[in-house]
Amino acid sequence: MLGGILSAIVVVGGFFGDEGKGKVVAYLAIKRRIQLAVRCGAINAGHTVVYRGRTWKLRSVPSAFIYPGAQLGIAAGSLIRLDVLFKEIEETGCRDRLCVDYNAGIIEEEHALREKSSNHLATTIGSTLQGVGEAMVDRVRRVLKLARDSPELKDYTCDLAGKVNEYIDRGSEVLIEGTQGTFLSLYHGTYPYVTSRDTTASAFLSEVGVGPKKVSEVIVVFKSYVTRVGPGPLRGEIPFEEAAKLGWIEYGTVTGRPRRVAPFDFELAKRAVTLNSATGVAITKIDALFPEVRGLRDRSKLPRSVREWVEKVESTLKVPVKLLGTGEDVEDAIYLGDED
Repeated sequence: MLGGILSAIVVVGGFFGDEGKGKVVAYLAIKRRIQLAVRCGAINAGHTVVYRGRTWKLRSVPSAFIYPGAQLGIAAGSLIRLDVLFKEIEETGCRDRLCVDYNAGIIEEEHALREKSSNHLATTIGSTLQGVGEAMVDRVRRVLKLARDSPELKDYTCDLAGKVNEYIDRGSEVLIEGTQGTFLSLYHGTYPYVTSRDTTASAFLSEVGVGPKKVSEVIVVFKSYVTRVGPGPLRGEIPFEEAAKLGWIEYGTVTGRPRRVAPFDFELAKRAVTLNSATGVAITKIDALFPEVRGLRDRSKLPRSVREWVEKVESTLKVPVKLLGTGEDVEDAIYLGDED
């Protein structure tokens, strides 16, 4: 089990996004046979799921869709765009399993147009220009259109907050999928080079409508190296050419922009563990540091070099490493937590 009781598991990004949360959420959904999974955030964050030869790039639908037994939800604090949502519903085949909270916000074309007219957002902050920030402004101004106001969503809307609490109260695990990364938080990140919301575990609970007493696990996801899209501080950043030699070149799921690269930052990771009250961490792309484990799924075959690196992470962060990602596929992973 991931926790001592059946309740909520929150998955959070530990750096600047792009840590592989989609893979971790999909893996946990299958392993834990999650009955309800909820996605937070907005369409400016993409989660990639690679499973048995197929790839999905998701901006609204929970990555846990891959487990057919999971009911799926989009949180009240989320911001969706109808065309993106319906495209993903079709691609994932989750029409009969998806519920959108009545109070989720709707991003409209005008929001994207307003952002695209702002040179500050595009050139200085590095916004994805998806309309998310402007939609948040309208939400604060109390003029944003909500899911309950959209005729197109009449077959999907529900009281998701009530549903999540009912599941937990009857003894079911609920998986909450956070978006972006801790240091893109509007409050705790590298302001002003941040997103338009808080991106820590507490904020995701608020978005869904779950109190802290109902949380058993907070899993912070790190990649074995740090990447960042757009401007803002990145300690230890290495040149593009060096990153290419290491095989660390990546591109943003939503924007396609190249990601800036730095080695694993232990101090930043410690801060993320503190800000999120992490009970454990998952580390993806361990095969980027140790190519010999690429695709490995057998815990007993982990080489000493990897075990020693994991021990260093655990001794520094003071929390256990629960999961290692060894490749792109959801099943390319090694679970290090307690077995069922």
